[in-house]
Amino acid sequence: MTTTIAEPVYWSAGRKIALRFFLLFFVLYVVLNPNGVLPYIDVAYSAYIPPFQKLIVWMAAHVLHLSNPITTFTNGSGDTTYDYLALLFAGVVAIAGAIIWSLLDRKARNYNNLFYWLTVIVRYYVAITMVTYGCVKIIKLQFPAPSPDRLLEPFGNASPMGLAWTYMGYSTGFNYFTGIAELSCGLLLFFRRTATLGAIVGLVVAGNIMAINYAFDVPVKLLSTMLVVMCIYLLSKDAIRLINFFFLNKPAQPANLGRHLFKKRWKNVTLTTVKYLLIAYTLILTFYVDIQAMSQYGDAAKKPPLYGIYNVQTFIRNKDTIAPLKTDTTRWDKLTISYPGAARLIMMNDSSKRYNFVIDTAKHTIVMNTYADTVNKAYYTYSLPQKDVLLLKGKFKNDSLSISLKKYDLNNFLLLRRGFNWVNEYPFNR
Repeated sequence: MTTTIAEPVYWSAGRKIALRFFLLFFVLYVVLNPNGVLPYIDVAYSAYIPPFQKLIVWMAAHVLHLSNPITTFTNGSGDTTYDYLALLFAGVVAIAGAIIWSLLDRKARNYNNLFYWLTVIVRYYVAITMVTYGCVKIIKLQFPAPSPDRLLEPFGNASPMGLAWTYMGYSTGFNYFTGIAELSCGLLLFFRRTATLGAIVGLVVAGNIMAINYAFDVPVKLLSTMLVVMCIYLLSKDAIRLINFFFLNKPAQPANLGRHLFKKRWKNVTLTTVKYLLIAYTLILTFYVDIQAMSQYGDAAKKPPLYGIYNVQTFIRNKDTIAPLKTDTTRWDKLTISYPGAARLIMMNDSSKRYNFVIDTAKHTIVMNTYADTVNKAYYTYSLPQKDVLLLKGKFKNDSLSISLKKYDLNNFLLLRRGFNWVNEYPFNR
């Protein structure tokens, strides 16, 4: 007969102090950084977070005496100065709270119930985060395929994060692989019987995310590190069993997977119902939102008019044909149109700049200006006399311009045409 590991009646002082700290720290972290773990949770977050942000701004100025005021909050970057200070705040409060709690509750024998419910909170936070991460990869929204801008960008000019995004965005299959791994981790963590396996998978998956974020300077280092810490926490209750099984070749006793039940049945039924509604809500809404977003961005989004790369054939300024000299800083060499409302000009000397690029397909007109200068705009009419030829005629400041461009076939790029090959007689490393 197999026996499960019973919950200890008496905890050591160190374990009780650790529980007090992690309960306060993890709960504070989840509240202050919900990470959009539920669809539309940002509505609630935006209601309660402003006072806390004001507190962090005040602390930065009057307690820490930072030289620069905090003006930027969590955005596409989760590693802002504010985010580090919020993490510091959670850590300090957790330490102080654990000390006070320890002084006031020295007679507690154990915290089995608190440990159980904190574990539930942590595994659901990691689970929902992983489901969210997995969905945006399976739907392929997070990492788009290389755009015309990316394809023309010199390899050495890419940022580390841009390199990682291009690496991930190139392969749809690899997105499926990583997305399914993250989604599987989330699903396993939703249930007690598979939670340990989910935490092991999560440690590997979150560890890989953390490694990419650190190695490629992706500004989600704090969150990915916290996911790794949370997975280690989830595995801590099975530490002896896992060490015996994986390292010491000893028998591992079955874990105690029993629920912590309330005395009244209706409470248990309500809790179970809420659990499955939460799982269904997370999965259905996350996939629904991501599928809806496919029409807005990602590989399935509609390409803007004139999408592609255009090489300038002739460039006429004030009736003078400008020769394509590599020292010329004003003559166009290439035009790339990758995103709605934006384009990039590459000059003969290889300098480049991004522009607002508004196309009216009904009137066949283009309005163009730099982001820094919204007053001086260039106005063009365009025509497509041939399938791959674009003619622009217009005026910029005091110059009249007539420009002929030829569209470049994107399949000429080796990166796009190479594809997958089962058989390679020799390594094709270019």
